[in-house]
Amino acid sequence: MGDELGAAGLRFERDGVIGWCVIDRPQARNALTPAMYFGIKRAVRLVNSDPELAALIITGTDDVFAPGGDLGGRSEPGDSLPAELSGQDILPFLTIRDSRAPVVSAVNGICQAGGLLIAMLSDIAVASERATFRVPELLRGIPDATYAAVLPAHVGLATARDLLLSARRFDAAEAQRLGVISRVVPHERLRAEALAAVTEILHTAPQARAHVKRMLNERYGDIDYQTMFLALETSPEPREGMRAFMEKRPPEWIPAELSTQRSAP
Repeated sequence: MGDELGAAGLRFERDGVIGWCVIDRPQARNALTPAMYFGIKRAVRLVNSDPELAALIITGTDDVFAPGGDLGGRSEPGDSLPAELSGQDILPFLTIRDSRAPVVSAVNGICQAGGLLIAMLSDIAVASERATFRVPELLRGIPDATYAAVLPAHVGLATARDLLLSARRFDAAEAQRLGVISRVVPHERLRAEALAAVTEILHTAPQARAHVKRMLNERYGDIDYQTMFLALETSPEPREGMRAFMEKRPPEWIPAELSTQRSAP
């Protein structure tokens, strides 16, 4: 496919030895279709297989990095996704984590759900001071296995419980303080600082770097995708959570006397 990523909402751009994967679906606020998730996986594979490329930077457009998957189930003309792939096969998170070529996220704005996992599993996440973050999966009835493994490794168990179970929003300063991401920069410096982060990584020895990454990644432990995808297939909660989101109402599991105390997510 060359530099085509098979997703209408993604662009792949070359800047010398650096590849840029740009999430650009403004009509849906950069919500990720399945083809876009798999396209990000393709972008990682591209920089690992093309001898003219050394690293990848993932970023978004305008005031949104990525809010996670498109809960409306929409796709775009031009999306290309192999029919035989399972849900787990589509997700790019472990491919980003295990990439031999450096992957940096330049978080330009709203960063939630799958978008935040992309940032957290990059080698370095450089965030604009304007970026905001959230782990909203439980608001949608989704028992996210990647977060259950990854978030405690980054922030500790107590803070992981807080962010997962409350699904609250937090800003870039708190995200850095908690260890969700590592660098916060002035918004107008984001591109330059992301390039600087990639340059720093590329000055390290690649074989030694790969060994260190493997040892670091072992701290995440096992990811229970079996439970997650079984719940997505059989539990009524994800369907109700997605319907409630699309209909802009509280999901039915909220006690009636509490449903008006917090606006529909």
